[in-house]
Amino acid sequence: MEPSKYNILTKVHDDERYLLVNLLSGEADILEPEVGAGVASGAWPSDGEWVSKGYVVDPAEEQKRYRAAYLAFTDSRLDDEIQLFYVPSYACNFGCSYCYQDEYAPAPGGDGEAVMSAFFGHIDTTFAERRKYVTLFGGEPLLPNPATRRLVERMVEETKRRGLDLAIVTNGYSLADYVPLLANGRIRELQVTLDGSEKVHDGRRYLKGGGATFQRIVAGIDACLEAKLPVNLRTVIDKENLEGFAALAHFAIDKGWTESPYFKTQIGRNYELHHCQTSHSRIYTRLSLYEDLYQLLERDPEILRFHKPGFSVSRFLFDRGALPAPLFDSCPACKTEWAFDYTGRIYPCTANVGKTGEAVGTFYPARTLDAELTGPWQDRDVLGIDACRSCSVQLACGGGCGAVAKNETGRIDAPDCRPVGALLSLGCALYGKEALG
Repeated sequence: MEPSKYNILTKVHDDERYLLVNLLSGEADILEPEVGAGVASGAWPSDGEWVSKGYVVDPAEEQKRYRAAYLAFTDSRLDDEIQLFYVPSYACNFGCSYCYQDEYAPAPGGDGEAVMSAFFGHIDTTFAERRKYVTLFGGEPLLPNPATRRLVERMVEETKRRGLDLAIVTNGYSLADYVPLLANGRIRELQVTLDGSEKVHDGRRYLKGGGATFQRIVAGIDACLEAKLPVNLRTVIDKENLEGFAALAHFAIDKGWTESPYFKTQIGRNYELHHCQTSHSRIYTRLSLYEDLYQLLERDPEILRFHKPGFSVSRFLFDRGALPAPLFDSCPACKTEWAFDYTGRIYPCTANVGKTGEAVGTFYPARTLDAELTGPWQDRDVLGIDACRSCSVQLACGGGCGAVAKNETGRIDAPDCRPVGALLSLGCALYGKEALG
């Protein structure tokens, strides 16, 4: 018998106790200081409870459980819902300071109606037997002009006729004007971005050529919630606006948004994708973001009414009293996510849609799909990434984002590592106060 390869042991932040997590066995325990220190030094107990919880194992038996869990994961993914992104244009009316698409050179568009027809024809046949939904992406897909409105009208009609949900990722500037139209569709959610208080947001997400956007976006969110259209409010965080996140949280609470069943939140980390940022010094690493976010939440726990960060699997564990299933793959590209744009090209996911050299096929004017290009994306998981196979946190990390890995290393089969242990340490301290006593 020996310690499991998938034990994750971390000291609880600002505490002498330890958190022990094993995603394969589904067990988690808080260890007293002397026990945790002994385990950290290699002195693993070998009594029945440690064996029954899967912390100490017969390696051969554990490998069988691992393979069974992997097969269950891959089998379940065959039934997972597929997200199909459609980009009608890369045009945008914003000049955001951190836009990763700003250096794209979009190809000229053709017949937008014909391309959209080809898109729906493609998904009707290629994904006929799969549960799926469509996400309208950009650029900005809700531009305030007649041509865009006609395309959105058709998108709403086509998805509704097929019984498909429609999600939209929008900057929110013209959202209020589109609400009556969207209310006629099957809207799953509208993802809208606010980056802080009015002053902070308008200093980052402004109109091209300058111009405030905060108040227009707020009006759009209000209109959506009144119409019972689900809003997913996203905040992109870096070192310039973290403190503004607190002001935004209190603004949303005061507005009553957080009491609405149609409102939820997410945070995104400003990071380099495809080209260097104007100010690299403002970018957080994944860990440094959560370290500063932890400190902010400790000072102002009211923010948790607005957003509860995941801190790896910590929030899941302490909210539900159980661990999520093992994550063998966190990259959906060419598996449960595909992206299509107005040029007729097919891309693996939204992180690389529109980027030169990243297309894997076409749906217009002809249908093609290059197996040599899609294969590496479809094969990417923790078993296919050398660095992941011996990593104890692989089942919480899932290998990270393939697009980020490729951008940083040139290889799809490279890891995009998550600081799982450190995040669990912070998350346990934040969410495990009752368990810690």
